[in-house]
This record gives sequence, structure tokens and C-alpha cells, in this order.
Amino acid sequence: MKRILILTANPKNTSRLRLDEEVREIQAALDQSKQRDEFEIITRWAVRVDDLQPILLDRNPDIVHFSAHGGGSQGLALEDELGQMQLVSSTALAGLFKLFKAKVECVFLNACYSEEQAKAIHQHINCVVGMNQAIGDIAAVKFAKGFYRAIATDKTYKEAFEFGCNLIDLQNIPESSTPVIKLKKPTQVKRKKAVSASTKTTRVFISYRSQSPDRDLAQQFFEALTAAGHEAFMAGESIRLGENWPERIDRELEQSDYFLLLLSQKSATSEMVTEEVRRVKQLQDARLNHKPVILPIRINFPLNSPLNYDLRGYLQRIQQREWKSSADTPKILQEILIVLAESHEPSLTEEELITTPPAVESLESPPLPVAEPELPEGQVDLASLFYVERFPIEFDCYEAILKPGSLIRIKAPRQMGKTSLMARILHRASQQGSLIVSLSFQQADSKVFADLEQFLRWFCASVGRRLRLPNRLADYWDDIFGSKDNCTAYFEEYLLAQISEPLALGLDEVDLVYQHPEIASDFFGLLRAWHEEAKNGGIWKKLRLIIAHSTEVYIPMNINQSPFNVGLSIELPEFNVEQIQDLTRRHGLNWGSSQIEQLMAMVGGHPYLVRVALYRIARQATTLEELLKVAPTDAGPFGDHLRRHWWNLKQHSDLAMAMKQIVATSTPVQLEPIQAFKLKSMGLVELESNNVLPRFNLYRQYFRDRAASL
Repeated sequence: MKRILILTANPKNTSRLRLDEEVREIQAALDQSKQRDEFEIITRWAVRVDDLQPILLDRNPDIVHFSAHGGGSQGLALEDELGQMQLVSSTALAGLFKLFKAKVECVFLNACYSEEQAKAIHQHINCVVGMNQAIGDIAAVKFAKGFYRAIATDKTYKEAFEFGCNLIDLQNIPESSTPVIKLKKPTQVKRKKAVSASTKTTRVFISYRSQSPDRDLAQQFFEALTAAGHEAFMAGESIRLGENWPERIDRELEQSDYFLLLLSQKSATSEMVTEEVRRVKQLQDARLNHKPVILPIRINFPLNSPLNYDLRGYLQRIQQREWKSSADTPKILQEILIVLAESHEPSLTEEELITTPPAVESLESPPLPVAEPELPEGQVDLASLFYVERFPIEFDCYEAILKPGSLIRIKAPRQMGKTSLMARILHRASQQGSLIVSLSFQQADSKVFADLEQFLRWFCASVGRRLRLPNRLADYWDDIFGSKDNCTAYFEEYLLAQISEPLALGLDEVDLVYQHPEIASDFFGLLRAWHEEAKNGGIWKKLRLIIAHSTEVYIPMNINQSPFNVGLSIELPEFNVEQIQDLTRRHGLNWGSSQIEQLMAMVGGHPYLVRVALYRIARQATTLEELLKVAPTDAGPFGDHLRRHWWNLKQHSDLAMAMKQIVATSTPVQLEPIQAFKLKSMGLVELESNNVLPRFNLYRQYFRDRAASL
């Protein structure tokens, strides 16, 4: 498979580039090819200079495509940490690609006046494309489209270059002489032809819980798949002692064709399992062949058994099989081998779709790593069994949501209770006669974020679907107007006009929108405009907004256009001693202040970690003394939680090194502000003036041991 890495940058205070259009045209050119499964597109937006080495090391691309402003002899314009322009010189770029010359075949500089950089890079890279003068947006996009359309049909780089120039001419644009190509020798796009399905070796990642019967079944599948000539990965068999497991897991997931998910009642509550499935979903969305294909098998876990919100969203349209005993193993194994041999993805008809109920916590079930954005109908009392109110937060929110045009902002790291609070605010609004809709951006496919137009259409359609209103985008979306105008009209003239009640709209995981700055500023500006419009009366008074997010807002926005400085601001604190005391009683534990202080010395008042500890102790699976001994280890009750954090840190080497620096000393450490805020948003550190220290002793001990390997 050939990897194309697209790096885009459009710094603040520079003219706007049609980056989204260019990426979409490249994707479309490859999608239309019969050989589309042999290409993978990886896109990175708002690329900073510091991102270059990590991205190239991590992604190992064959083609690197820059879409940015060019500064001629001054260099290529990327971004710094504040989104401002930072120029990268020709010498620096040449030095960078010298380090990657063994893998990179072609560098494509779709930037004005980039010929000088092309010449420098060409010292080390066989094929480099640049521009000898300024090039217009339309010509740049058409040239890229023609180039990659030819690449997708086995043309040489020289031939692909000519196709790109010709497409500019066909559009009657007088800029076909602007692109230039530097070639050491004629180069064919090298690709291994796919072998027949019957002989093709397929890579399978087996995800399982390391206890019986899950582990035993995983071992049987591993041995059978290996015997059939496939490459199977099973952590217990494949990872050597001392090996860097986060990097190995990432590498195996990226190389896998299929993801065999053994899902039991216990693994369904695992943070690592949910994270693995989320990563697989990201890989699917980024690839033309939508691999790895997920093959879920329920291990003594019926198809109608509850799943947490994220897993339910990821798996709801995927064909699943049930394993009840060893008698089912041969049949399921045979079915898997047929799927692998035929290289297809099992699909569901509408009639076969499974309605999986939401998971509800109880004394008998482990705490859920992901909360429900809406309280299950008819199960409110049960869902509130372990919910701890943090007065006066709930009171203020319940009061605010009843006000016309209100806006509530909830900020806190993951697993601090944002989603649970949002669910209760929506429930209160419903009790008072409002219609309620919750949207989690975690559930949106990555293609939704391709550009503002597509994103806003998805947003409108999603709200309409949850209101059970027919989709009438075709009637209200007018190409004469911009997408923001169309979105506003759809709400104003259709969605809000069709309902007589107020609408409480909860938006969860909005952090995912931040990752797309070309969408974020316009979308959040739209929310602010709607909030302001409600002050003038009229139909917008019906709309009440709840926005839940973890991270600081780094996107550059006019202070008068941001929704993050208006409305009711809520920053969730940890549980205090009294709240934990109340929670221990709900678990049937008769604890004194000494026991609570011992637990808090390890995990603070972190709601999820406190719940995990109390659940295990209440179930008599351990004692407080035993729990504290093994707490900062992979074998302890928080091992799943800690491994997930370590896996995420390893995705960002600068944050992993910053965490190493923090846990290495007992005194607060000063970091770059953006690193400090990112770690705080992840919930790993707390800020003390301008300094940083680990949030809990649990994190200090665990990451100190892990960071020793960096």
C-alpha cells in the first residue's frame, strides 16, 4: 500500500487557501480509481514546524504533499504554536528529507514560489514537484487532481506531472507552465500487484481480555489463523518482554486488514478495548479501503446486552456473532476464514440491525468508562444511583437551561462527569417541557469534517433526525448563499419553526471540532451568533445550548464571535471528602475519614477512579490496603485507565517527554504553556501558578516507571 501524507498550513494573517477543496479533490481522484485500495491518504491540518519530524517518523509515507503558502527564497510557510506563520528554509527542508530518503519517493510542494525548495529537496529525493511563481487556488487544485488521478492508474511521476499540467489547460487557465518537476530518473509508481484472494496473506489483530474463556478462545483463533497462512497478532503471543507495547499496538493496528474483537461482559467496560475500537474507526475513516474491518464476537454476552455509549455507536451497524460454548468455535472460525479468503466486509440489512440498550451502572456491574449523554428512558433512578451532585453546579445549570436562548459551557478532563451532568440538564429541560437532542462529535465519521459545508449539513441533518423531522436539506440549502447562512435558515425556517416547544441541544466532545480549525471558528461563531440573536426575541429564544469540552480553546477567534466567553461557565471540580463519604455509603461501606484520606492520597477526588476503587472493595475483590499497593501498576484496578493514558501520551512524543520531566522530581516544573494546558486537559497534571505537577500520586508513580524507558 502506498501512503500519501498531506500536510496543510494556512497561518493566521495570511490569505485563505482552498485547502479543504484540494484535499477533497485528491481523495476523489483516488476514490475513482480501480486500484483505490492500494492507497492510503493521511491528512494533517494546521501543521507546525515541530510536527514535521514526528509525523514523518510515525507515518512513514511514500509521497509527501505540502499545501501551503510559499515564501520564495525565504522558505515554506508553516505554523508556530500560536498559529502564526513560521518559515522553513530550503536548507532545513533538504536536511529533513535527507533523513527520510530511504522511504520517501516524491515530495509535492503545492505552494507559490516553491521551486527553490524543490531544488534543495531534490538533492535527496528522486522526484520533487514545485512552483516557479505564484499559482492560483483553482490551478493548484486542478493540477493536484490530475497528478493523483494519474498516479492511481500506475503512471510514472513524470507522466502524472504532465496529466496535472494538462488538466490546468483543459480548464482554460493560463498557468500550466507554473508547476515544475525535478527528476533524477524516470520513476514508476512502485506497487506490488495484489495476489489472488485465495493466496493473499491477511493480517488480523485479535483484541481480547486476558482471562478465560476470552484468552483461551483468542489462542485458538490465533493458532488456526496462523495455520491457515494468515498473520495474526495476539498481545500475549506477539509482544516480547520489555518491548515498547504502545508503539507495537499502533503499528499492528495500522498494518491489519481485520480487527477480531472478542467482546465479553468485562471487556465491554474496558477503557483499552473502547480505545482500540476508536483507533480502528479512525483508521477506517482515513483509508480508501476502510480497513481494518471489525469482526465482533460476543463471548457469553448476548447481542441485546448493554454497551457503553461509544462502543454502541461504533458497533451498531456491524454484523456480530455470538459464542456460547466451545461447540460454537469451529463454525465461527470457519466463517472468519471465509471472510478473510474473500476479502470482504460482512454487512447488515436494515432488518438485521441490532438495538443495543444503553448500559446502566449498578452495584453488580463495573463502572462505565464512558457516560450516556441522555438518561435512559424509564431508568432515571437507576442511572442516578452513583451520581454525586456538586452543589451549586447542578442547581445553577437547572436554572439556566430554562431561560430562553441560554448557553451553558461545561469544561473538565475526561471522566470527570461532563457528559453525566449534561444528561441531567437535558433531563431537567425535558421535565419542564423542552424537546431535547444530544450530539456527540465522537460518533461522527471523519469525512464529516472534510469542509464546513459538509459539516454543517451533517449537523442540521443530525438534529433533524433526533427531532424525528423529515430531512429537507434539499429545500433549504441554496448554493447562492454560504453554508453558514444555509445552516441558520434551516434552523430558523424549518427545525425551530416546526416545533412549539423549546429545544435544549447538548453538544458533547466538541474538542474534536478544534482539530479542524478551518471548520471550528466558523461553527463556534455560528453558535455565538444564535445565542446573541435570542436576546432580540423571536424564534431563537427556543434554542438552549449546552457545550461540553475537555481542552482549552486554542483556535483563533474574535472575542465577540466566540461562544466560550458568554453564558454560564462550569468547570467541574473533583469530589471532596464529604462527597466521597456519601459515595462509600451508597456502596454499602462504613468508612471513616482515615480510609477516605488514604484513597484520596492515591487518586484524589477523581470521580471515575474513586468509583472503580469502591466497586472493587464493595464486591470484596480486594481490600483498601491491597488496592493501594498495586494501584500504580498494570496489574492493579486502574491498569486499564493508566495504559490508555500512556498509549495516548506515546502518540505525542513532546507530551510524553514533558510528563517524564514532571514525574522525575517532587517539585513543580515549568513547561511550555501549550504543553501544560494539553496535559491539564488530559487530566494528568494540575497547574500551580506557572508551574505543573502530577495530578495524583497514582500518575506520578505509574508514569515515573514508564518514562524511564523513554
